[in-house]
Amino acid sequence: MPPRHPNSRRFPVPTLWLMTDERMGAALWPALAGLPRGSGVVFRHFGTPPPERAALYARIARMARSRGLVLIEGGGAAQRRLLHPAHTIREAIAARRAGAALVLVSPVYPTRTHIGARALGPLRAAAIARAARLPAIALGGMTRRRFMRIKALGFVGWAAIDGLTP
Repeated sequence: MPPRHPNSRRFPVPTLWLMTDERMGAALWPALAGLPRGSGVVFRHFGTPPPERAALYARIARMARSRGLVLIEGGGAAQRRLLHPAHTIREAIAARRAGAALVLVSPVYPTRTHIGARALGPLRAAAIARAARLPAIALGGMTRRRFMRIKALGFVGWAAIDGLTP
């Protein structure tokens, strides 16, 4: 059974997440269009100037509503309540204590978002997920194929930029 949003017993929390950023460019729109109903979108675009960022968020919000997607703004309290990031066991425990619905474990594999950063690898990522004792989402170099390989390690879903961008 999929995890439930802490503020709603009726709606399951997405187990597939698109993380947006400026690198996506025009590929953002087909990526959003390709998400199954009930998927999540974490809007980041932190480098976009505020007026353009607000307009882009509004456009994505309209598309998300019409397609049945969950949209949250990245980096804020709302994201941490729903999808709390964890790169270490200590952060995973903090996610649970903060009452998060999901823990976002990253980076599982090398990623273009953080070039040169050390990836956790599937086993270390799984240890972090277990420490959280929350449903875990894998992020960092993820693709559907990689998710299928690590799902048995305890991950309920995955998130990506490139892995969900056509």
